[in-house]
Amino acid sequence: MTPESRFGASSFARRNWIWLLVAALVVAGGAWYAFAPKSGTAQEQTGKKKRKGGGDARTPVVAERVGTRDINIQLNGLGTVTPLRTVTVRSRVDGELMRVLFTEGQVVKSGQLIAEIDPRPYQVQLTQAEGQMARDKALLENARLDLDRYRTLLKQDSIAEQQVASQESLVRQYEGTVKVDQSQIDNARLQLTYSRVTAPVSGRIGLRQVDPGNIVRSGDANGLAIITQLQPITVIFTIPQDSLPSVMKRLQAGSKMPVEAYDRDQRTKLANGTLITVDNQIDTTTGTVKLKAEFANENASLFPNQFVNIRMVVDTLKDATTVSSAAIQRGAQGLFVYVVNDDMSVALRNVQLGPMEGAYAAVESGLKPGERVVVDGTDRLREGAKVELSDREAGKPPAAGDGSGKKKGGRRKGDKGGGDKGGGNKAGDKAAE
Repeated sequence: MTPESRFGASSFARRNWIWLLVAALVVAGGAWYAFAPKSGTAQEQTGKKKRKGGGDARTPVVAERVGTRDINIQLNGLGTVTPLRTVTVRSRVDGELMRVLFTEGQVVKSGQLIAEIDPRPYQVQLTQAEGQMARDKALLENARLDLDRYRTLLKQDSIAEQQVASQESLVRQYEGTVKVDQSQIDNARLQLTYSRVTAPVSGRIGLRQVDPGNIVRSGDANGLAIITQLQPITVIFTIPQDSLPSVMKRLQAGSKMPVEAYDRDQRTKLANGTLITVDNQIDTTTGTVKLKAEFANENASLFPNQFVNIRMVVDTLKDATTVSSAAIQRGAQGLFVYVVNDDMSVALRNVQLGPMEGAYAAVESGLKPGERVVVDGTDRLREGAKVELSDREAGKPPAAGDGSGKKKGGRRKGDKGGGDKGGGNKAGDKAAE
């Protein structure tokens, strides 16, 4: 092969490589034109839509204004309902139970007849004692007449003085016998009275322990029934020992501290009462002290041995700055809230809280009355974020039309990613073509 032929072959090869390179560039440019420009256009269109609507950049929240109100400083404790008096009704005499005159669960009054025991043996004893007394009284009367005669004869010097002294002793003996007889009569009458069992206190009577026809005795452990006083009734509860000085200060000042009893869930208030006393020592194992409160219990909402939650008002803060507990957040720097500024941006504000009552807490520092704080939607916020206040009030459910998915201006919440999604599909269709 000649040098000219070799030179021509190499030029032809170089031209082929150049054409292949140009073709590759053209294919790459076409692919870039099909995908990159269209996707960028969709993003720009979506960005324009966002800038045009302007609402998607703001976080919807519910805000509430900081207010002022009276806050009660309360002490909470777990208590047990304890009746003032619980009495086991027992028979004081032995005999057959003839009648039961109460209904289980009945509210009885003090002195009300509730049972009868066979009175006939005690009636017989009374009759016997009365007969013995009548006999001894006759003997006493005869001894007194003899003593008068003996004294007359002694004045006439007809009998010895020793005989008069003996008669006087006999009279005193009969007088003692008559007194014994009188005591036996009184005892028989008392036993006869005890055969009629009455309620010693007013209260609610429990289940019957003995049925009529049984022989009851004064030593029976179970008795006939148990009566528990329900009105008034007391609750014994505990508070931490650190809270005792404030309570003692109020008690020593003669103030009646109101006490409220709530159910297990602390939602339903059962009764209102007052604190009456404090125990004389602190339980060293728990670091608590026992207190007793009295309740009128007019509606019988408190029942013996019932567990209740106690709230006792120790003091009241007048016109305290308060914030909803839903607005309070916890972070590494402590307690804070999101405050809504006039330009609809939020600022993180550290706060110091005082006592709480219900859904509100007293604010010692960090907030002023009238400021708006976010109470719903705080999980999506950050310092300086723009927010959009909801039309509904804090703590209330949205209106029926709020769940339609529409925002102000007629746009739907789902439109946020719609442009990108649609643009991507169109770009993909272009590439497929």
